[in-house]
Amino acid sequence: MILSQKKKREFPTAFTVLFIILILAAILTYIVPSGKFSRLTYDESTRDFIITDHNDETKAIPATQEVLNDLHIQLDLSKFEDGTIKKPIAIPGTYVQIEQQPQGVVDVIKSPIIGVMDSVDIMIFVLILGGIIGLVNKVGAFDAGIGALSKKTKGKEFILVVLVFALTTLGGTTFGLAEETIAFYPILMPIFLISGFDAITCIAAIYMGSSIGTMFSTVNPFSVVIASNAAGINFTSGLKFRIVVLIIGSIITLAYMYWYAKKVNQDPKNSLVYDESERIRERFLKDYDPDKVIEFTLRRKLIFLVFTVAFLILVWGVAVGGWWFEEMSALFLGVAIIIMVLSGLSEKDAVNTFVAGAADLIGVVLTIGLARAINIVMDNGMISDTLLNYSINMITGMSGSLFAIAQLVVFSFLGFFIPSSSGLAVLTMPIMAPLADSVGLSREVVINAYNWGQGLMAFITPTGLILVTLEMAETTFNKWLKYIMPLMIIMGIYSVIALIIGTMI
Repeated sequence: MILSQKKKREFPTAFTVLFIILILAAILTYIVPSGKFSRLTYDESTRDFIITDHNDETKAIPATQEVLNDLHIQLDLSKFEDGTIKKPIAIPGTYVQIEQQPQGVVDVIKSPIIGVMDSVDIMIFVLILGGIIGLVNKVGAFDAGIGALSKKTKGKEFILVVLVFALTTLGGTTFGLAEETIAFYPILMPIFLISGFDAITCIAAIYMGSSIGTMFSTVNPFSVVIASNAAGINFTSGLKFRIVVLIIGSIITLAYMYWYAKKVNQDPKNSLVYDESERIRERFLKDYDPDKVIEFTLRRKLIFLVFTVAFLILVWGVAVGGWWFEEMSALFLGVAIIIMVLSGLSEKDAVNTFVAGAADLIGVVLTIGLARAINIVMDNGMISDTLLNYSINMITGMSGSLFAIAQLVVFSFLGFFIPSSSGLAVLTMPIMAPLADSVGLSREVVINAYNWGQGLMAFITPTGLILVTLEMAETTFNKWLKYIMPLMIIMGIYSVIALIIGTMI
């Protein structure tokens, strides 16, 4: 008798997870009523307010403080005139249920195509990055650099985790470092693996660094600054308290990362990705042999230096120069050309290596487009405003600490459906912030609830960056959930405690 072995069940790929969520989002457009708030924008050329109602009909009215007061928008006119508020804002009390906009099979199939078209800027950036990684690997610069670095960090490996986490946290809390971290994985993953860490620890150091920084934002212009402006308060209000909360939150996260890394160091089988470790090492350490370390020649040092300097320029460009993916892609394309010249490869070999490296990240770029498709389906289904209206009705009438905690829950919920921090801030703050006045709380409480609620959900939101990150790191979503859920619960409790303290202050 022949006994057949059951095939081991594998968790679905990022593509399947996203497509399942895409279908669920489409089903929601049949269940959740479609609805819209009227929007208000400022026309700089005519100095008028443009109001767009639920029928998409527009009318222009003079831009005055009296108009804002009549619309119950408690903001200063100057914030529109000086360009502080540029995006359309929702007008309180104007929600209207409209004809249902269900998204059918054709809409679902078309949405990934539209998502790819909408995300082409970040896709180009990732493909160029992949080409550079291919070139750097071809000449052995990574292997040589990693070998030299591993000797110097022997016995001090966790310093690497602390350093990477601290830098990405600083980037997240100051200028909203997020999508840019995609560029860090190809260079840092091999270093982490050689240092004895698993892929999960590398992901945590980078992704959780930027996520904690963004969650407990201090001066991030894409979250706390926009939200404060939309709420009608100065973003420096409550800054000292936010800095303290950020520091404590960072220490808690690092302690959790240390506990896990130490457990894996004691027994590699404790790694959540132990079963995939060979496949991960094959991708990131394909030709690396610790017993035959490649010589770190001048050519390889120059290439490694060019690659490293590019990241410093990238950080400066995003933080100070107002760069986005067009500028970042141009930077790395220039870097690719320089590396081709320095590599010593023939023209044909260099170009083919670049193309092959870009091809390795095709899966990543398609994940980006599919994640965007989910937002497209929900936007076209006109359910985001309805979910916001439900949330407002739920917390109206609450007071004190209960109101603050409810706001945290609401923003976590909305953060799943609206992963854009600036988009969520502009949509919700003109309506949510005045609710704090009605219960005798500072609007800072609403800003903190928004930051911490949406930031908490970003740990796992498939429509955000996490699935793209996991695809870069050859790790499945279920392994990440096993790692992050205990920390997510801890940070959720910590956020609630911090909000209660904030209400008392």
